Amino acid sequence: MSALRSSLSVLFALGLLSQGAQARQPDPVPPPAPVISDAVALARVPSTLRAQEGLHLVLDRQTRQLMVFDGGHLKHRFPAAVGTEGWETPAGTHQVLEKVSQPVWQHPGNGNHVGPGPANPLGSRWIGFYRDCTPKQNAWDGERYLTINGCTVAGFHGTPHRWTVGRAVSHGCVRLFEENVQKVFDLVEVGTLVTVLP
Repeated sequence: MSALRSSLSVLFALGLLSQGAQARQPDPVPPPAPVISDAVALARVPSTLRAQEGLHLVLDRQTRQLMVFDGGHLKHRFPAAVGTEGWETPAGTHQVLEKVSQPVWQHPGNGNHVGPGPANPLGSRWIGFYRDCTPKQNAWDGERYLTINGCTVAGFHGTPHRWTVGRAVSHGCVRLFEENVQKVFDLVEVGTLVTVLP
């Protein structure tokens, strides 16, 4: 589990990270979200949001579904892993800030890099949509308390840990199956709207 939680730390790529001194038992791994139909997924999206012009993404944190709308129509729906308790994927209206094919992941604690390939925690694609430069003190990550001095980011990315998709296990990022994040990557542009429902 420690390797898994560490691999989720893309949020801290720009920050300085240290472990807090407090001890606590690790949280249990959350169960996967139940499988739902398009009708159930759509019922949770406000009609004004569904009817928006152009291509836009809607992430429902509760059902752990990423929906791609275009011209008021649901074009794609993908299961997604979202942020765990205390590290929830940031709700609200955002936009795609950057797209990176074959990203390099930097370990937040020791600065080591993991290049493109099957061991990269980001998979083959990174679609950043959120950045916050407010420091966090004693933030529980499911296994330990962390202090982050610097910026945290969130985005859509692939994962070598397919079993995590559909669970609330990340530090705010949205994990997709590799084949799905590649589709989303090809559809969106910098500036594409991203709405995260609480």
